[in-house]
Amino acid sequence: MDSINQLIDHTYLKPFGTKEDIDTLLDEALTHHFKSVCVQPTWVSYAAESLKKSDVLVCTVIGFPLGASTTRTKVFETEDALRNGADEIDMVLNIGWVLAGHYDQVEEEIQRIKEVCGSKVLKVILETCYLNLEQIALATQAAVKAGADFVKTSTGFGTGGATPEAVAMMVKHAAGRGVKASGGVKTASDVQTMVDLGATRIGTSSGVSLVQGKTAQTDY
Repeated sequence: MDSINQLIDHTYLKPFGTKEDIDTLLDEALTHHFKSVCVQPTWVSYAAESLKKSDVLVCTVIGFPLGASTTRTKVFETEDALRNGADEIDMVLNIGWVLAGHYDQVEEEIQRIKEVCGSKVLKVILETCYLNLEQIALATQAAVKAGADFVKTSTGFGTGGATPEAVAMMVKHAAGRGVKASGGVKTASDVQTMVDLGATRIGTSSGVSLVQGKTAQTDY
C-alpha cells in the first residue's frame, strides 16, 4: 500500500461542529490530498464552494445517524444535498427493517435514493454493530441489488465501528462494489488490514494522524 491518502473520506460529523472546525477539515483534506471530506448536510454548499478548484470530493450523510427517517424524507435530503454540491451520498439504511428481515423494503428504499443520485456515488451504511454476520450479508446483497456503489460499516454513532469480520462479509457479498470501513480504524496497520480484506475506502476523522503514522485518538 503506497499511500493511504486517496482511500480516506476525511470526516467531521459531530453535531456541534463550527465553521472553524469545518475550515480545519477542508484545509487538512487539501494539504493531504484526501479522497473526500464527509460533512453534515448543512455544510455541503460551503464545502463544495471551498473545494471547487480541487480534486477533493464532497460527501454528506442522509438519514443520519439512525436510518429511521421515512424514505420520502431521505429522498428529499438527497435531492437537497446534490443541489448543494455533494459528490457522494452516505445514507443510513433502515436498521429495524434489516433486523425484522424486511429486505424487500430495504432494497426498495435504497433503489429510490440511487435513482436520485444517478451517476453520483451512493454508499449505504449498514451500522454493522447491530447486525449479525448473516444480516450483514443479506443487507449487503440488498444494497447491491438496489444499485448502491458502496456498502459502509458504520455511522460512528453506534456501539462499534468496522471489524475485520464485518468487512470480510461485506466484501464477500458486495459483487465488486466498494466497501467502506468506518470507525475503529486507528492506525496505518488497521488501514492495511482493512485493505487486505478488500475495503476500498476508509471513513475517519483522524486522517491526518493515519497518514502521519500516528495512532488516532478517537474511535471514528
